[in-house]
Amino acid sequence: MDTQTLETFIALADNNSFTKTANQLFVAQSTVTNRINELEKELKLTLFSRTNRSVKLTTEGEKFRIYAEKVLDLTETTLAELSSEHRFANHIRIGSADSIYEGHLAPQIQTYRDRHPETSLKISIGLSNHLLEQLQEDLLDVVFVYIPLRKASYHSELYKQDRLVLVTDIGNHKYRRGITRDQLIEENYLMCNFALQDVGMYIRKLFPRFHQFELEIDDCMKIMPYLLGKDNYTFLPKDMADTYIKEKKLRQIRLVDFDTPVINSYIVYKESKKELIDDLISS
Repeated sequence: MDTQTLETFIALADNNSFTKTANQLFVAQSTVTNRINELEKELKLTLFSRTNRSVKLTTEGEKFRIYAEKVLDLTETTLAELSSEHRFANHIRIGSADSIYEGHLAPQIQTYRDRHPETSLKISIGLSNHLLEQLQEDLLDVVFVYIPLRKASYHSELYKQDRLVLVTDIGNHKYRRGITRDQLIEENYLMCNFALQDVGMYIRKLFPRFHQFELEIDDCMKIMPYLLGKDNYTFLPKDMADTYIKEKKLRQIRLVDFDTPVINSYIVYKESKKELIDDLISS
């Protein structure tokens, strides 16, 4: 089993077509077929169910895909680090939730880069639980997330505290004097799920049980097109919202009879990386 075979497997899983996969990889269709047949023979598993019209992953294929993606990701990362060793003294692989990156981390990383040109940085943006998985799989060195990790050999500490603020488009002139909880329930509220655990549950409990939101999204940066130029509402971390408020794109609305809890974000890394990460934190 080699990386070329794994790449062919992933491509076929994505395309569900031997023809499309062959065209994508610039090889003959028979080459794709032979690689997959040899892989299934080696593993003694049926990875794809085949019909005259489609190709789909089996249950075993779905499980193997997780393994294949991890191997390819680790291989790519390792080769990239090896090829750049002559240029950089250190390498840091950073993972961050998008709102933490936008609100706090981006300027800190820029300062670090200015001070440490000898260090290469690889930055990944994702959901907190996924980033913690990648950290434990040694695909990342440090993560900035909304979920602490209480596990031996890992260091987890409070990174920043923030507060949620209710925002709407600058052109929406309703509730200039503030909004009540009952009024908010009647409006077009867009649910941005930050994977904030208690904070996320608090927001949901502001609304009636089984309330159906017009829109739910797990990436708060991608919620902006649904806010700008529209009479919709959502909560955003204050440090992130302030950028759009200063640019006069969004407007903060005062809460009359309710409040929002503090958001805690955390920095998590292996104890063995402490010396390397300390410089980044102090930038």
